[in-house]
Amino acid sequence: MITLRGLTKRFGPTTAVDDLTLDIGPGQVTGFLGPNGAGKSTTMRMVLGLDRPTAGRALVDGRPYRELRHPLYQVGALLDATGIHPARSGRAHLTATARSNGVPARRVDEVLDLVGLDGRAVAKPGRALSLGMAQRLGIAAALLGDPPVLLLDEPVNGLDPDGVRWIRRFTRDLADEGRTVLLSSHLMSEMQQTADRVVVLGRGRLIADAPLAELIAAGPATAVRVRAPEPAALTALHDRLAAEGATVTTDGDALTVTGSSAARIGDLAYEVGVRVHELSPVAASLEEAFLELTADSVEYAAGRTGGGSR
Repeated sequence: MITLRGLTKRFGPTTAVDDLTLDIGPGQVTGFLGPNGAGKSTTMRMVLGLDRPTAGRALVDGRPYRELRHPLYQVGALLDATGIHPARSGRAHLTATARSNGVPARRVDEVLDLVGLDGRAVAKPGRALSLGMAQRLGIAAALLGDPPVLLLDEPVNGLDPDGVRWIRRFTRDLADEGRTVLLSSHLMSEMQQTADRVVVLGRGRLIADAPLAELIAAGPATAVRVRAPEPAALTALHDRLAAEGATVTTDGDALTVTGSSAARIGDLAYEVGVRVHELSPVAASLEEAFLELTADSVEYAAGRTGGGSR
């Protein structure tokens, strides 16, 4: 369990985290989202005792990280996959980490097996590891003490599609075992397939804390795509839908409709004599809900021709 109460961090005149109160519970994957500069990494660093709060508290199972007697047995973290000595082998890195926390040496091989790293990979020095290998090694280090709480910051960075799928399944398995899993990522499609609950920060403040399905449902309305072999014939359908209060946009041989169901659109197409080749709901997405929630919290916004924000 991670407990945040009035958590605040200021760097000079800049407030990175602003009065954040939040409970992150066991048995689920909690997605931690926000634009660049939202305060996600700073929050994680305060949970791990790497940054001291200006105000408020960050607790792991009811205690500050600095007061944990055997921290690796209680919380594991991956904040920076490149945080390994460039000349030290992956195995040596894990062995030293285990020894520093009183973890038996046999656990090194166990976690290497869990994350799918073989002996050849971990014999390489840190400088020779690919980013994907470094990510797996960092997760192995986080698991050394078999902790009930895990914080993973952008764990899919540098992973190939197979590795991304592995992270998805692995974090789900960890949560199903009853662990607390806090997962930060900028990949909305991946988070949508992984998270049970989503926490969104913007400019250091809490914007949303809700089950994934609830957050998506509260986002932009689900649309329906209509495509016809004769684009000109769509005009009549467009007019009928607009007359019923639907919002309709045209793109070549297709319409995108919000405010009307696929069934109703099909009935109207039949009534006006439009032959339809496609009538498909466009599923609501976490990305759309996220962009709507954070529209006023983006630190660096691109121009309209750029199509988005950083």
